[in-house]
Amino acid sequence: MFAQPCSTAVLAPQHPQPLMSTQPVADRVIRVLNIESLAIAALKNRVGPEVVQAVDWIGGLSGNGRLIVMGMGKSGHVAKKLAATFASTGTPSFFIHPAEAQHGDLGMLQPQDLVLAISYSGETAEILEIAPHIKRMGIRLIAMTGRADSSLGRLSDLRLDAAVDQEACPLNLAPTASTTAAMALGDALAVAVLEGKGFSADDFARSHPGGSLGRRLLIRVEDVMRTGEQIPKVLDDASLSEALIEMTRKRMGMTCVMKGDNHLLGIFTDGDLRRVLEQQTLSPKTPISSLMTPGGKTISASALASEAALIMDSQRINHLLVTDGQGGLIGALGIHDLLEAKIL
Repeated sequence: MFAQPCSTAVLAPQHPQPLMSTQPVADRVIRVLNIESLAIAALKNRVGPEVVQAVDWIGGLSGNGRLIVMGMGKSGHVAKKLAATFASTGTPSFFIHPAEAQHGDLGMLQPQDLVLAISYSGETAEILEIAPHIKRMGIRLIAMTGRADSSLGRLSDLRLDAAVDQEACPLNLAPTASTTAAMALGDALAVAVLEGKGFSADDFARSHPGGSLGRRLLIRVEDVMRTGEQIPKVLDDASLSEALIEMTRKRMGMTCVMKGDNHLLGIFTDGDLRRVLEQQTLSPKTPISSLMTPGGKTISASALASEAALIMDSQRINHLLVTDGQGGLIGALGIHDLLEAKIL
């Protein structure tokens, strides 16, 4: 007979107990927001010569000089965002991963560049290993750190103090308040540089040509308005019947009323028709000039299409007439034109 195998008790895997809190969820969220807002507020007391110098160096990049931002882990994510913010606001900038820099990406750097290295501890090994090579290339190094006396702080040409009293994490371990402070300080540098350069909305639009933001900043009324034969218009001696035929033919829900070829007298819309029908019985032969709205709301062709959208919304109208400097009609714009152009 074979011996029976010994029975062995199977032990359930042991999992660490989750950190439990009896504090209401809303209170926990508020506590985190308070800690992070205090971390940002504390930065205001540290805006001194170092911050001013950093803005001067970044804003003074000339020729082919770029701002290179680097960091590891959570600081790396902050660095990527700040590089994108600087690039979109007029400062040529990009992110370099410190570990990849050790394996060839240092070749992206040029002597006229400026490096912003983000490390809360100031002891990030990957950054410390390439910092001497950066200095040997004659590139200035700015450290954004929570410890000015750290290894990175001592190696850098300029130190920005981003220290926080505590992390929002209840274990005081996960980078939370520290990354928020670093992000806020970086944003402040970018905006200060932007203002110092006189960076305008037009400049911003040129670096954001895609998406709704680019459309709102770049597209003008002249780009989307209807012109020539597309504009519904009748002469002032036209009848209501003739005006309605023109409105139907041009499918814009209105017609301009003209004196001669180009002198605008007013506008007659679907809404005007409904209003007058509520008040009186009309004959198809009624002169349109007696029913129109004199003048009409106008806009210049060079105005932003987003400005036209704002006027339509605030005035609760669906059409704008586009006139030249002398009041001559050169175009017409409807709310559907803005929708098609994805301005709305």
